[in-house]
Amino acid sequence: MPIDKRVASTAEALEGVSDGATVLCSGFGGAGFANVLIRALRERGTRNLTLVSNSATHRLSLTHELIEAGLVRKVICSAARGHAPGLSAFEELWKDGKIELVVLPQGTFAECLRAGGAGIPAFYTPSGFGTELAAGKEVRRFGDRDYVLETAIIGDLALVRADVADRWGNLSFRHAQANFGPAMATAAKLTVAEVRVAQAEPIPPAQVQVSGVFVNRVLAVGG
Repeated sequence: MPIDKRVASTAEALEGVSDGATVLCSGFGGAGFANVLIRALRERGTRNLTLVSNSATHRLSLTHELIEAGLVRKVICSAARGHAPGLSAFEELWKDGKIELVVLPQGTFAECLRAGGAGIPAFYTPSGFGTELAAGKEVRRFGDRDYVLETAIIGDLALVRADVADRWGNLSFRHAQANFGPAMATAAKLTVAEVRVAQAEPIPPAQVQVSGVFVNRVLAVGG
């Protein structure tokens, strides 16, 4: 049977996602948010989620809807503060001890995802040493520097926004839309790509930025 990873609905795209899932959501600086899938996950009501996103409260991302709906128990990010005046719903929940927060330096965040996709369980980095971000973590000295041990991030589900996909699941991104998407696609057990176009013909090899081997389902949403 010919390979065709394109699906027709958000319900089909998210089929099998269960409570307690670790969800990787791409996006950075206003680009690459899989907002159609994020909203569908909220409407699905899947609970007790661990949300892995560069920013917990970016104004152009709908991840805040998952948090406000009480579906998220833990957030792993590199930016926890919102840009609006006052505290966000996420910050209020964290202040009240109702949601867990893990903050990583952005480079460490990216490397945790890359390591997860590469099968590397942990790595040492100098980033964060001597700060609260390294509290409770193993530290080793290599040469004349101290390094913090960080563990890889592996998701049950990755929601990735790309520009074009083909029926084999190969992805091509538009400019900064790529950001964390390629790493997240490799680091998840189930990767679903939200795209502008899902075409029948193959993407030219030179334009493939994520191989279809890392993508399970593709949903065309336009835009």
